[in-house]
Amino acid sequence: MKTRLRFDRMEFAGSLGDLGTLLPIAIGMIMINGLNPMGTFVSISILYILSGLYFRVTVPVQPMKIIGAYAIATAMTASQIMASAALLGFFLFIIGGTNAITVLGRYTPQAVIRGVQLATGTLLMAQGVKFIIGSSKFQILRKMAEPYLSIQTLGPVPIGIIIGLTGGVLTFLLLENKKFPAGLVIVLGGIVLGLVLGTHAGLEKLKPGLYFPEWLPFGIPGRADFTFALFALTLPQLPMTLGNAVIANADLSQEYFGKDSKKVTYRALTLSMAFANLMSFLLGGMPLCHGAGGLAAHYRFGARTAGSNLIIGSIFLVLTIFLGAHALAIVYLVPMAVLGVLLVFAGSQLALTIIDMKERKDLFVTLLILGITLASNLAVGFLIGLIVAYAMKSERLTV
Repeated sequence: MKTRLRFDRMEFAGSLGDLGTLLPIAIGMIMINGLNPMGTFVSISILYILSGLYFRVTVPVQPMKIIGAYAIATAMTASQIMASAALLGFFLFIIGGTNAITVLGRYTPQAVIRGVQLATGTLLMAQGVKFIIGSSKFQILRKMAEPYLSIQTLGPVPIGIIIGLTGGVLTFLLLENKKFPAGLVIVLGGIVLGLVLGTHAGLEKLKPGLYFPEWLPFGIPGRADFTFALFALTLPQLPMTLGNAVIANADLSQEYFGKDSKKVTYRALTLSMAFANLMSFLLGGMPLCHGAGGLAAHYRFGARTAGSNLIIGSIFLVLTIFLGAHALAIVYLVPMAVLGVLLVFAGSQLALTIIDMKERKDLFVTLLILGITLASNLAVGFLIGLIVAYAMKSERLTV
């Protein structure tokens, strides 16, 4: 594979593959936590474009999931989230700048990496099913399975389940089709459905022009915001970020792109995320990372070069600069069930990376991380998995 950029239908389809993770958390944090819409999507678009230009292969851009989920569930303030972004940027800069992440990555066993990938993939699949059946936190808060569709059922059957099943069948049929790529068909089909059956919320307010984000729209967070963010958000998020968005992501990039991913190093990914979170802090956006699940999503739906990064980054940037905060009206057209279909297939792609685990002890560590993650969170699973993996090197221990 060459490192040249491609801008064909497959790259376009692949660029849309991770919307199932990105959009629900971004919308939730804008609506519930009051994040700045322009700052959020400009940060996302700039990170997509710059990381594509630097790494020269497909690189994902995702929200920090622990922070996003906790922030939405507890309706914390935008200032507290901004404080977490600043702290994450600082810590990641130190970890990457000193190259401590390379040492951690070098001594992380393959079984732990596969456990992180399996756990992340399983969580993505579970979240996708929740979007389809209408039981995600965002849908529960809105008290509707499809908040932006004018109808919720067809007879006794919820509309989300019908959309999800139809989308799933289409994805199976088109997954390897280069003429009609699955990701492109599913997302564009969802937008058409939103235009026909949607509530069209915000479309009447669309006013093309030139819009630019503010610097520090919420001001500088106070000392209490930083203290809260350090213990409630930043410290729980860091192990998951290092395990999933750095170590597992670099491993997956190497598996997908081989020598073309030579720039996707532990240090480069860490410093990229440091820059991203300091940028989000300045623009009032959400904390961002390069989660391995996003790479699996982009790759499964056709992305093979950094062209996919430039495509999706440009889409977000153009919509935001020319439509401002009201660009969310375009996002609302995509049904939640369509995002769910994307997540199910992306999660399965990531979870299947464990196929090379042959040793019984390695499989035990991998499955243990999955179990701990489901019972607690991925950060805890990653840390305990590291300890158990090294303990399993002893010949005295068997499973």
